[in-house]
Amino acid sequence: MNLNSQNNLSSSTNRTTAKFEKVSFKQFIKDWISIFPEDENNNEYIKDIYDNIKLPVRSTSRSAGYDFFMPMHSYFSAGNEMIIPTGIKCVHMPDDKMLTIHPRSGLGTKYRFVLTNLTGIIDADYSDSKEKEGHILIKMSNDGEYELDIEQGKAFCQAIIQTYYITEDDNSTKIRTGAFGSTDWSQNTKDNLKYGETNAHYKI
Repeated sequence: MNLNSQNNLSSSTNRTTAKFEKVSFKQFIKDWISIFPEDENNNEYIKDIYDNIKLPVRSTSRSAGYDFFMPMHSYFSAGNEMIIPTGIKCVHMPDDKMLTIHPRSGLGTKYRFVLTNLTGIIDADYSDSKEKEGHILIKMSNDGEYELDIEQGKAFCQAIIQTYYITEDDNSTKIRTGAFGSTDWSQNTKDNLKYGETNAHYKI
């Protein structure tokens, strides 16, 4: 078997039933206003953002990560953080799979633009959550010394579908009732979108 055949075999045997989709506009606008209450009466602006959301994709045939794209033009002053309503959900995820969220290597290394909690974990039962439609919210932090100007549609983090294991004596039977990020949504204010007082400004 040649290398190309091996690659084709790998790509056909490691597929999962998981699939990325957009959440409904009703869910998106609800979450958006929860994060950015100043936009409560700006439905046309939110609808335009929603209509232009891109589904996550892999950049190459052998990439592990699916790039997530910034839904709106955003500013992160040095030391600032913001919850990003991606408008994305991952549906039909098998019970033994999870979605892990990571910084993109270039942005993390060059600018220290990282997830606030370093690594996000999306469980299969959250992806099927009816309460939030499994809407993936990603809190990003600019831990560097420069202000970052991130264009709409720019890849800003990556997600990897992974298998996880449980212990032999595991007996968990609880059912998820909460939602991802529900305890810190209200921490964002319009100041998140303002320029900070820094010595440099990078457009990425």
